[in-house]
Amino acid sequence: MSEELERLYHQISNHEDNLAYAKLGWQPLYQADERALVAVVGHAPGRRAQATGLPWNDASGDRLIQWMGIDEADFRNPAKIAHIPMDFYYPGKGASGDLPPRKGFAPLWHPQLIRLMPRTRLFLLVGAYAQGYYLGEGRKRNLTETVRAFEEYLPRYFPLVHPSPLNFRWQQNNPWFEEAVLPRLKEEMRSALEG
Repeated sequence: MSEELERLYHQISNHEDNLAYAKLGWQPLYQADERALVAVVGHAPGRRAQATGLPWNDASGDRLIQWMGIDEADFRNPAKIAHIPMDFYYPGKGASGDLPPRKGFAPLWHPQLIRLMPRTRLFLLVGAYAQGYYLGEGRKRNLTETVRAFEEYLPRYFPLVHPSPLNFRWQQNNPWFEEAVLPRLKEEMRSALEG
């Protein structure tokens, strides 16, 4: 990790908005390296990921690795893959799943991180929060339409549905995702990682 990235990590850890998490013993959970070629932008760490200090350390992560067509070693290799969720801390449990990432978090930290990762050429936008932030007015009416129109956002952005096993119904109702989107995702990953 470069000195600048290390300094930014300490700024995030010590920022007043994150002190409550520091008191719990939590560190900001993301992976950034100036050599990274692909960035995975998701929602926020899950409970297990936060507890273990390993991004995407759950069944969703296993499925995402499979979708990307890589192995876990590459997925965890900071010289290849960055993990910069919309919030770097587990947001807590809500009435129907985890709470959303905090507003204002990504605008404060993402531009600084991305500036320090000049080789990153492909951003996987996993879920509506990442797509809303990065695509803005360019996204479609809903997540399904945005993911279906993925080619419009290439070569920089690749919108995806969340790989949670709970999304099995969505995948059953949208067979085009497995037929058309996932093969193209694997192609884009190969291209990005080959440099």
